[in-house]
Amino acid sequence: MSGYIPTVQQIDELHHKLAPSEEAYELVHTHCVIVATIAQQIARRQNALFTRRCTLPKDAPEWGTAAEDQGARGDSEGAPAATPHNTATSSPSHPNYLVPPTAGVTGGHVPPRLLDEHLVLIGGLLHDIGTYKVFKHDGTDGEPLKFSGKKYILHGLKGYKWLLKQGVDESIAQFCRNHTGVGLTREDVLRQDLPLPPDDYVPMNLEQEVVMYADKFHSKSVPPKFLTVDAYTARAQRFGAENEQRWLELVAKYGVPDIPTLAEKYQMRLI
Repeated sequence: MSGYIPTVQQIDELHHKLAPSEEAYELVHTHCVIVATIAQQIARRQNALFTRRCTLPKDAPEWGTAAEDQGARGDSEGAPAATPHNTATSSPSHPNYLVPPTAGVTGGHVPPRLLDEHLVLIGGLLHDIGTYKVFKHDGTDGEPLKFSGKKYILHGLKGYKWLLKQGVDESIAQFCRNHTGVGLTREDVLRQDLPLPPDDYVPMNLEQEVVMYADKFHSKSVPPKFLTVDAYTARAQRFGAENEQRWLELVAKYGVPDIPTLAEKYQMRLI
């Protein structure tokens, strides 16, 4: 480790330090808070799946099936069902087994290890800090906020370099560099003639991948909005079948967050 891991308070200070205006801060920081929230929900779901796999008898059914997720939302009469998602249950063959709650996300596959939920939080809160550097109108010129279409693809790399200059550890700065799209490879950069140094800009670990995935459910458009799985699938299709397939694999791997509830909480539109 060559740098420091910022606290939540220090992250807010970093946002204020780089934000050119209060309007820009509100847009970008709120987006980062939303993405961090979604990412933490996904990480908790992953950890619950991992914990259950490690404590269940070998012949126990897989957790996270469509049937169980449907049951978790209640039966046809509207009564909540007693399922692993909202209760602590035990099995006759394993009476000490407890199921942790995983509100907010359904589905997903069992991960190979436990995820660091605090790292996911920190990464989510900082992943888009580079977008302050790619505004065309940043709130200081009297014009509505607007990003530069040509420069926007650089926001991850710009955020990564800026955080390193601030002394933030490489492991945290990488959340900026490696979250664009569903993972930009060197081949993607060359094939699409993107204005980036030819290299791989893909997650280096599960925590970075979770933040990258969570980021796809919210847009900093003006006004900002939430996206469903289907909405982002349509976006991914524009970049080819391989890009769409990567996205669908992430959906299967990490499950589906409860985006409508978040959209209602933040009073933002949902597409």
